[in-house]
Amino acid sequence: MGTEKRTKTIAVANQKGGVGKTTTVVNLAAALSARKRAVLVVDLDPQAHATLGLGLEKQPGVSLYPVLLGEKQIADVIQPTKWNNLNVIPSEVDLAGAELEFGSREDRLEMIRNALAPVKESGVFDYIILDCPPSLGIVMTSSLVASDGVLIPIQAEFLAMDGLALITGSIDRIRQSVNPGLDLNGIVFTMVNGQARLTQDVMNEVRAHFGDKVYETAIPRNVRVSEAPSMGTPVVFLDPRSKGAESYKAFAWEFMAKNPTRFDAAAAASAPAPAPAAPETPAAVPEATPVTENPAQQNG
Repeated sequence: MGTEKRTKTIAVANQKGGVGKTTTVVNLAAALSARKRAVLVVDLDPQAHATLGLGLEKQPGVSLYPVLLGEKQIADVIQPTKWNNLNVIPSEVDLAGAELEFGSREDRLEMIRNALAPVKESGVFDYIILDCPPSLGIVMTSSLVASDGVLIPIQAEFLAMDGLALITGSIDRIRQSVNPGLDLNGIVFTMVNGQARLTQDVMNEVRAHFGDKVYETAIPRNVRVSEAPSMGTPVVFLDPRSKGAESYKAFAWEFMAKNPTRFDAAAAASAPAPAPAAPETPAAVPEATPVTENPAQQNG
């Protein structure tokens, strides 16, 4: 009762670039992994920023692309990161051609769901988090078909509601046609300037329209969040006491409560939020270290 054992697949999507989408993927995944949740990030953006942000390099043939072509098994492309519980299917440049190459496939809407099926059914991971490309094309659409929910990072700026209308419209269409279980998982505000009047006005407008679908935690603008990708380390590990890291950890806690997997839903919702990072944790050293076997190696 109250316990769900299935893996949750969450697409992180916004057709507008520059809204902190990939930063949210990387740091949500990292914060979840530090909380002993097994996470698989699937980088579907040809720019491969999530791959780089998790400390991996792009490699030809190591992505979902050869799996979609039927040339590799999905277990062959799951890569461990430096941190326990945190794995990634990297991206590569070839994914940029997926829109044209896969556009005429009969199974184009289901291709990502079919590719991920063995991993999802294995139950190895608590969360599969898809970093979608910033466009409403075949790859994003197929990602939404493969998902249980869609997390939308947005900036609190003018025209934010217009962008939300576009992507929520896509969610509605996919729910009605191909994936009736697809849910708006939630909306998270990123790069928030708490002093700006427009910011507060937009946040109030979105909350009035979407209610409890808007996460309480908002991610502030923070220098350390901006610096972390160039070091290949999520900010929650790079500088766990920074304001950005604390915000992503609080957001991950809220996310877990809303999206229970093998942990008890009521316990996750009622447990106290995590305390600030322990002072003895050096700012430059990852909190989580690979001390046990990695889920990626359990797929054999």
